[in-house]
Order: sequence, then C-alpha cells, then structure tokens
Amino acid sequence: MPRTKIILNALLPLLLLGLFIYLFVQKGPIGVFKNSVAPIESLFIERVTLSHEHIRARVLNDGPEPVTVAQVLVNDAYWQFAMEPSPTLEPLRKSTIDVSYPWVEGEPLRIALLTTAGTLFDKEIEVAAPTPRFDGVYVRAFLLLGMYVGVIPVLLGLLWLPFLRRLHGKWYNVLLAFTVGLLVFLGFDALSESFELISGLPSVLNGSGILLMGFTLAVLALSAVSYKTEHLRISKDDHTQALTWGYLIALGIGLHNLGEGLAVGSAYALGEIALGSALVIGFMAHNVTEGIAIVAPLARAIRGIKSMFHHIVLMGLAAGVPTIAGALLGGFVYSPALSLFFLAIGAGAIFEVSFDILKGMKGEGKWLALFAPANVAGFLAGLLVIYITGFLVV
Repeated sequence: MPRTKIILNALLPLLLLGLFIYLFVQKGPIGVFKNSVAPIESLFIERVTLSHEHIRARVLNDGPEPVTVAQVLVNDAYWQFAMEPSPTLEPLRKSTIDVSYPWVEGEPLRIALLTTAGTLFDKEIEVAAPTPRFDGVYVRAFLLLGMYVGVIPVLLGLLWLPFLRRLHGKWYNVLLAFTVGLLVFLGFDALSESFELISGLPSVLNGSGILLMGFTLAVLALSAVSYKTEHLRISKDDHTQALTWGYLIALGIGLHNLGEGLAVGSAYALGEIALGSALVIGFMAHNVTEGIAIVAPLARAIRGIKSMFHHIVLMGLAAGVPTIAGALLGGFVYSPALSLFFLAIGAGAIFEVSFDILKGMKGEGKWLALFAPANVAGFLAGLLVIYITGFLVV
C-alpha cells in the first residue's frame, strides 16, 4: 500500500472528528441549546503585583466562553481601571488590569472583577506589601534565602559521613532503611504539596495531568538510568553503585527543595515576612536530615573521604542549589503550574531512588529479608526524625 494512502487512512478519523466537533460547536444538537443557555464564565486571577498606589492583576479566561470585565472593585468599592490588550478575553487568553489605588502597607486587600453577565471573581491579599522588583537588592536577598534554606543545611548534614562510616555489619542496612524512611516521607510530602497546588490552578491547565506527567517522567528517566547501570554491571561495583545512589538521591532531594524555595520566595513576595521567616527556620532544621540521606549509601562503599570529597560537595550542591532557583522564581515570577511540575518530578525521583536502594539492600536474597526487625526500626526512625523536624515548618 502506498505511503500516502496509509497516512490518509490514519488521518481520516481525525479529520472527520474535527468536522463533527466544529458542527457541534457551531450548532449544538440541532441548534436548540445555543441561544437558550446562559454563558459559562470563568476568570482566574493568576498574580497580583503591588507598587506605590498602584495594583496590577494578571487574569486568564479559564472558561469556554468570551468574558468581558465591566467593573473592578477594590475593598468593595468601584475603581477606574485600564485593561490590556482588551477588556474582553477570548477562551484561554490573558489580560492585565491596572488600577490606581492608594493601598496601605500591612492592611488586607480584596480585588474583585465583575463581568458583563454579573459574575464576580475575586482574590484576597492578606497583607499588602510592595511586590519585589527584579534588581540587585532583591536578587541578593533571595539568593541568601535559598542558601539558608537549602545549601547550608544540606552541606551541614553531609558532615555526619565520618560518623556513619564507623557503622558496620547489619547497622549499614539499618542506616539504608533509615535513609529510605527519610526519602519516603519527603516523597509523600512533595505529593501532598502537589495536590494543594492543583486546587489553586486554572482548570484548563489540568493540574492532575501535570502531576502525572512530572511523576512518571522522573520515574521512567531514573529507571532507565538504573537499567543502564545494571546492564553494564556497574552495580556490581559497590563504590560506583554508592556514588550513583548518592547522586540520584541528591537530584531527587534537589527537586523537592526547589518546591521549598518557591514557597519561601512567594511568601516574601506577598509580604508575609513572619511566615517566610518561620519557613526558613523550619526548612533549615528539616533539611539537615537530607544530608544524612545523601551520604548514607556512601558510608560503607567509598574508599576514602578525601578522594571522594569533590563528589560529596557536588551532591550537596545538587540537593541545595535548586532551593536558590526556587526562591528566585517564587519571588519574581511565581508559577503554580511550574511549581507543581517540579514537585511532581521530585516526588517521582525520590520514590524511584527509594526502590533502587531497597533492591540493593535485598541483593540476591528475598524481599522478605528487608523486613528484619532492625531494618523496620531504621525505616520508622527515618519517618519519625523528619516528621519531628517538620513541626518547625509552619
């Protein structure tokens, strides 16, 4: 059969489907509903930025019908506004609303949009504060926040390596089980944060789909890496296997910490200084334990700390530096969809690495051997430690 005919056979159902969708959109079922049903309006206020006596809101038409903004209310009072490119938004289109308003720093703000159909869409700002500008002062501030939250705590946690290397025999498996406990908790923590973000996303973005794609992308990519190392018999070398685990753990934790940086940066950007400070302190204590998770697989396998020092530092940076990127993104261009995607990738990476560690602990034995009382105790201890440090995060 000619290639052209094969392609036409493949495209024919899609072309016919497109035709029927067009007819339905234009006419509906014989046209009886098109003009008799009230329009479905949906506006999503993505981001509000504040400057001196000025409010700027970015909105998205999240529904299937065009929406026209007729009035803007600030704290229940009507105010004149300008809207670019147009007050009428077609489906999936964005626009920016500018309002001159003498807002007061530290007081709450409520911004509401009233459409021509009488539908009201609003957004609350608990504490009004100037939105950070992209300049040297704020860039340095967010860089330091990322350092405090991610880089410094993780590097401090790596200092436990000399102590961990003194553990021998079954205690090494207990330490690995402890690491898995830490990672599993972090994985579920990332998934929990992801589900919270889904509720705040425009429905058109399909947050569940973003979560699924990010999670499976991480699992499949790291599974491919694991398969390749096993296929090349790298896993038979304890030293190389330990380094592989260390880097994979650091990568998964780094993606998780990117989400933490986004939370801290967005809190400061919204003027929630007290919340931001509490998050910094809590995440610092929380993230020290992540250093243990990174170096635990190295404790028995590496030949010498000095010869592996550069690897250990690189792992610490891989886990901590994404927090800086998260703080910058959260402070200047926070995107819930992007945050969700990175958190999903982090969760998938963490769970996949946890499975690899358990598979390595099993070795040639049976999976039931993993449930030795000492290993179970180590796993539960990992959960408990990171749970307790989580109390410091508001």
